[in-house]
Order: sequence, then C-alpha cells, then structure tokens
Amino acid sequence: MANGSLTELMRVLQFGDSTLPVGAFAFSNALESALQTGVVSDVASLENFVLAATRQAAALDGVALLHAHRAALSGDFAGVIRADTTLLQRRVGEEQRLMTTRMGKKLAELGIRLSDEGLMGSWLAAIRAGKSPGCFAIAHALMFAGRGLPEQDAFAVHQYGVASMMLGAALRLMKIDHYDTQTLLYRINATVDDAYARARTVALDEMAGFAPVFDVLVAHHVKAHVRMFMN
Repeated sequence: MANGSLTELMRVLQFGDSTLPVGAFAFSNALESALQTGVVSDVASLENFVLAATRQAAALDGVALLHAHRAALSGDFAGVIRADTTLLQRRVGEEQRLMTTRMGKKLAELGIRLSDEGLMGSWLAAIRAGKSPGCFAIAHALMFAGRGLPEQDAFAVHQYGVASMMLGAALRLMKIDHYDTQTLLYRINATVDDAYARARTVALDEMAGFAPVFDVLVAHHVKAHVRMFMN
C-alpha cells in the first residue's frame, strides 16, 4: 500500500471486513462436517484444514478472480461471464455452489448500492437473467476493478475471507478462543504472497483443485442430521 492512497486502504479494509453483509456467517465451508467426522479435532488439525481450504480457493476461485478482474479492467464483459461460468463448473457439491452464488449475488447487490462504477450492474442483471451464475470471487473482482483497486488486493481480500469465515465458524463449533483463531489467521495470511504468485499465471481453462477429502465432507454435510451451518 506504500504507493496507494488512504482511501484505497480504507476500501480494502471495508471489503475485507468479516461483518460485510454477504451471509458468510451462515457457512462453514465444510468445517462442520470435518468436526463431526473427526477430520478436525483440535487447533492443529483446524489450522491444517483451513490452510488446505485456502489453497484450494487460491487454485480455483483465485484464478477466476484474477481473470475476471483483468477482463473488467479492459471492459471485456464476456470475459467476466466466462470466468464466472468456468469457476462454477469446477465447484463440486450442491452446497458449495449455493454458498458461492448466494454470497456473490449479495456482494453484487452491495456493490451497486455503493456506486455504479464498473461492470457490477451489468453482471448483477446477467445473474438475475440466468446468464451468469454469480460466484463470490467474481463479485470481488468486479468490486475492486470498478474502483481501480489492484488485482493483488482483490485476491488477498478473497483469501482472507475464506479463512476468517471458517475460523469464525470454528468459534461456534469447537472449544477454541479468539486468541487461537487470530493466531491461526495471522499464520495462514502469511501464505497469500506465494498463493498469488502461483495463481497469477494460471490460464482460466487450466485452473483446478484437488481436495478429495474436502469434497467428501461437502457431500457428507448434505445428509447430516445435525446442522448449524448451510454448508
């Protein structure tokens, strides 16, 4: 942020705020099932699970976000739709699709209330018309591109959101305190530079994630008898 304005910094802080009203509180990103099945049982296994989730997010959502951001900056609306559609095609599980599209639409609705800059309004219309799925990462891309904020900031905020959502869920699901979750978040956030370096050169058609345990847990949650979260 050395060369950015204070307003730019404030925008990044606002869009990365865990209280942003996009419905993240309703989702655990498979953490609930991970606890029910014993995949996560303590602070150490929680850190490994959240770190794996952020790596998968960088390899999928992060790549699509970067392509959508670049398309938005060049006015390529078709490119934005292509990134959105390609990302949803790679998201496994009904609840994963529900999470990303519900939060994406909420962020798009917030974006046009803040201002009518960029392609957010056109994208929201495409979502409502069934012409674009509305993935959360794409909403981040358009929110940042429309305000002239760099792709690195959009990528970092999205990655931060994945980790903070899951750690917020952990506070309600297991014996852990805010000191533990903030310590984990601090360590996990330190991986974002490497994640961005890997994602920034990946072609849209080549983005992929391999996390079979994670996908099984997503499927497990659909049939779970006790559920606090929507996924």
